[in-house]
Amino acid sequence: MNNPYDVVYTVLITEKASNLTDKFNRYTLKVNPKANKIEIRQAVEAVFEGVKVGKVNVMNCLGKKKRMRGSRMGKRPDWKKALVTLKEGTIELL
Repeated sequence: MNNPYDVVYTVLITEKASNLTDKFNRYTLKVNPKANKIEIRQAVEAVFEGVKVGKVNVMNCLGKKKRMRGSRMGKRPDWKKALVTLKEGTIELL
């Protein structure tokens, strides 16, 4: 994964994520499920200029099971979430 945009998909903006950003300078990102912590760190520093990453925590989120058209069961895709703590700099959200 050479392109950093293949690793970092989007910044998650939720109430809980906003509280983490305000208190601890910690951002929540949706990332490629195959990416590891080192790749995520390098991609965040490449995509967002002037940012130094201090710590990266990752978690695999399982997709929910959903009922599709009657009795058939479907499933949303699995995805990976990364909590990135910044040493210096901020990520411009909007």
